[in-house]
Formats: sequence, structure tokens, C-alpha cells
Amino acid sequence: MDVDGAEFNPDNFPGLVYRTQNPRAANLIFRSGKIVCTGASSVDEVNRALDQVFEELGSLGIPIDDREEATVQNIVSSADLGTNLNLNALAIGLGLENVEYEPEQFPGLVYRIDEPKVVVLLFGSGKIVITGAKKVDYARETIQVVSDEIESLGLLG
Repeated sequence: MDVDGAEFNPDNFPGLVYRTQNPRAANLIFRSGKIVCTGASSVDEVNRALDQVFEELGSLGIPIDDREEATVQNIVSSADLGTNLNLNALAIGLGLENVEYEPEQFPGLVYRIDEPKVVVLLFGSGKIVITGAKKVDYARETIQVVSDEIESLGLLG
């Protein structure tokens, strides 16, 4: 609690939340020594935020002996296809085995792709959210895959 930007409330969350401002990120620090950095806009920002965390921990006398290289677990990306989407038609066209669409519970269509292995949320507005990518290139590739599939179904604009 000696660190500005740190919050610790074990009744609500088992880790300490340390927010960095430049870059803006939330770093979740657990008793096990594991740290999860979330909210950064790039892998470079993740590394810069973690550098700040380790510098702060070091200044408090906490030894940082064997710092592991950060690994990317999940990149969340968004895009806009630039046209409205008929989610009912897409649910059928993309194949019911890969799609979850229950508009009464959630306004988006959940589309699971095997290659790259990601989950895509498609909204009627044409906006999409990609989650589960481990590399930025996988998210870019996903946008192309989804656009091509929707276009091949005759449902893109």
C-alpha cells in the first residue's frame, strides 16, 4: 500500500491492483508472484508497464531475481466492417456448430474460429470484437477471414 495507484481489497479480489498511468494499464499482482497486465494498447506498452511495476517493487526492497519474459495470453481487438450485418442470416450461414446467437440474452453473435483459434463477437452494427488471439497478426488475419466468409455468403453490404 506504499505505492501510489495501488489498491488491495482481499475481500473483493485476491490480488493487488497497481495502475500505471503512462502507459495506462492495470497490473494484477498475486501472492504467488505472478503478474497479469491488462488494458495496455500494445505488447510494447505491456513491457513498459511491467518495467514500472518491477522498478516500484525494487524501490520497496522487494527482490526481483528471476524475472520471466512476459507472455501474451489474450489480445482483444475491435474492428468495424463498415456495414450493418444480418445476424440471423449469419448464424445460419456460418454454421450452427461454430455459432452461438441468442439475441434475447446478448446482442452479438459469438463465432468460434479454429484457424486462427479465436472468438469473434459480431454485432448488427458491423462492429466486431476479436478475443483470444495470442498475436496481433492473428487478429488481423481474423478480420480478413470473417470478412471473406461474410462476403462469400452474400451478406456483406
